[in-house]
Amino acid sequence: MAPYAGAGEVKLRLTAHAASPAEAEALLAPVEAEIRARAGAACFGADEDSLAAVVLRLLRERGQTLAVAESCTGGGLGAALAAVPGASDGFLGGVIAYANPVKQALLGVPAELLEAHGAVSDPVALAMAEGARRCTGADWALAITGVAGPGGGSDEKPVGLVHLAVAGPDGCHSEGVRFGSGRGRHWIQTLSTGEALDRLRRRLLRVAPAA
Repeated sequence: MAPYAGAGEVKLRLTAHAASPAEAEALLAPVEAEIRARAGAACFGADEDSLAAVVLRLLRERGQTLAVAESCTGGGLGAALAAVPGASDGFLGGVIAYANPVKQALLGVPAELLEAHGAVSDPVALAMAEGARRCTGADWALAITGVAGPGGGSDEKPVGLVHLAVAGPDGCHSEGVRFGSGRGRHWIQTLSTGEALDRLRRRLLRVAPAA
């Protein structure tokens, strides 16, 4: 077993040597089962699975849809979803709301929230997610707002601080995550996209598929 640490995820490559592919698969099966048992919900897939593909599959199983609202990722979250073949089954679309007036006009984020808390905050992330869900009619919505850098940070809101919101039939929740600034803007955007998808995946695992 060989671990490979990447941008926000770890891959475990399992290798077996045997006289035939079937015998190799038989050797690998109990090892994979043990890893899945130990990892629990932290394991999201195998082989060519991506987080976006897994999320879309879970949505499809539940007959539900998703929309996104993005600021600091600038469309990266939507692009990850749209890269999955057949994404239109569950992904309705999204809004890239970089400027505050766009957050207000397209997502309905109240001006008083922006003034009181700033664009990088839980209240604004919540309002963005709820706005995306409302304007698209989606069952679920993800929102990302943060400081991707390299400038724009402060002591209170440093570069690498990102607020992620998930809104759905069971309510809306947002949390700030600090990814740090050491690896640059693209790293922060990549981690933000992956973290948002994983938070939705974990929420969906608690929702039973449609009958």
